[in-house]
Order: sequence, then structure tokens, then C-alpha cells
Amino acid sequence: MEVVVASIGNETSAIRTFELVSAGGGALPPFTAGAHIDVHLANGLVRQYSLCNHPLEQHRYVIGVLKDTASRGGSVALHEAVAEGDVLNISAPRNLFNLYSEARRSLLFAGGIGITPILCMAEHLAQNGAAFELHYCARSEDSAAFIGRLKASSFASQVVFHFDDDAGSRLDADQVLKNPAAGTHLYVCGPGGFMEHILGSARANGWHEEQLHKEYFAAAPVDAAGDGSFVMKIASTGQELTVSEGKSAVAVLHEHGFDIPISCEMGFCGTCLTRVIEGTPDHRDTYLTEAEQAANDQFLPCCSRAKTPFLVVDL
Repeated sequence: MEVVVASIGNETSAIRTFELVSAGGGALPPFTAGAHIDVHLANGLVRQYSLCNHPLEQHRYVIGVLKDTASRGGSVALHEAVAEGDVLNISAPRNLFNLYSEARRSLLFAGGIGITPILCMAEHLAQNGAAFELHYCARSEDSAAFIGRLKASSFASQVVFHFDDDAGSRLDADQVLKNPAAGTHLYVCGPGGFMEHILGSARANGWHEEQLHKEYFAAAPVDAAGDGSFVMKIASTGQELTVSEGKSAVAVLHEHGFDIPISCEMGFCGTCLTRVIEGTPDHRDTYLTEAEQAANDQFLPCCSRAKTPFLVVDL
């Protein structure tokens, strides 16, 4: 759908907010806390950004974007090439990071720009009178987005700030996560190292996997030094396609006319999920759960490869 950039704000020196409204006027499709949209950029990139305004709002979407010069170009394009009044194409909202409706209590952890979906979750929980606590970690107060909004919120007493440059405020994850209570659910979003620290501490303190919810902004780094080629066989046609070293499976599929939808191209959105009939995938995504990966009956061809010489895929 087409939206207009109604306003652009500076949250920090590196984080901007973009307020998007319907190009045709009227309400936008509803969304739930934790949802994101795909933003289609003029340079051909498609990137995912979490919605960080209140989920009851339908007159606008708001996204927060960290300008990361080391990224693949999406954030830089938004910061440098998009202005107020511009028209963008976006997807309808979708949610891969839902709040568990039956939770008795929620613990929310945000690292840096990971505050965007977490903020929306906090506002939803507060609106519904649910029990929760939010821990927001950043390098410094100056680098943390939405500080003013959090401090002025009705749930300000439920927010704890942790800044690297203030030793007294640093997060002690083991202390916060000890003695997990039944019915408590944990949600975490932020840089990979931060998320693994929170999830690792939770597991070490006896949290069960079904209590842990996460959303990655990037795939975990993978050592591709030993990658070789493998063959994908298309079950419906019998075609055998060679995926050579240095090329992704989804790129090979596109070259041979298979219209596999892609979005993040890094294995965390699930858009290109493909069924596997035979063979063992080398899973390199952060979208599938450990149990789903162990079943070896589906894989994400944007990033994953094969442990066996052949993969037979259902296309």
C-alpha cells in the first residue's frame, strides 16, 4: 500500500522516527503489539521495521530507524533519501513477535533500537492493566530513543533504565531472572549479543523455552569458509539446480524462474520458508525454532544451505 511520510523526528543523533499515513486518507490496517511492516525503498531494498506507536492507533504507523553505516543500506536510504511528503510503498503489518495472551506477568527487555517493538508491547500491556516490567539497555541516556515518552508514560514506574556509561545502573540479568514464576513470559529484542545474554541467563535460571520470546533484527554471523556446492531438486518438475559456493539457494531459484518471495534475505522474517521433502538442510536462520529446525522438513533458502549433497524441495 502507499503511505505518505507525514513527519520525521530525531529521537537521538542516530535514530529517527518516521510517521506514515495513508496516501488515500482514512484508516490504516490495524496491528497488534510487536508487529512490523516491510518498507520498499527506491533503491530496490525491502526492509522490516517494527511499529512503535500505540496499537490502538489506526490513523498512522510510526517506525524508529537507527542509521547504521555498516548495514546493507536500508537505514542509510531512509535517513538520507526520504523526506517529509514522500510516498513509500509498505506491506500490511504482520506479527512474528506476539504477546502471549494468557501470561500472568511479562518481562520486557530492549537493547538499543530493540526498544521499538518493546515500547508498543509496554503500551498495550499498560492499556490492559497487565502486570509487566520493562528493562531498557543502551550505551548512554543520550543514545536511547523514546526516553521522554517512557518517563512521561503512565507506566514509568515499571521501566528500569540501564546505561553502559553508568556502572550503577547496569543490568544484572541473573538477578532479574532468578526464580522464574509459572505464567511469566519474557520478551527480548536488540543486538544479537544482548539477546543471547538475556536468553542464556534465562535458561541458566530455569526458564522454559515456551516462556521465551525473541525478535532478531539480523541473523547470527555464520562462518561460510567451509561452504561447498549442493543440488536442489524441484519435486514437481525434476529439475536439478546447483547452488554453488557463495550463492544463495533463493538466488538460484530466482535465476531459474521460481517466484520465491523474499524480504529480509537474512533468515529472520520467514517470508521465503520452503518445504523440504528429502535431504538435510544446514539451518542458518533465526526464524525457525530449534524443534522446527530439527524436523528438517523446511528451510529458508535466503540463508540456509544443505548438509547433504541433495535437497528435494516442494515447489
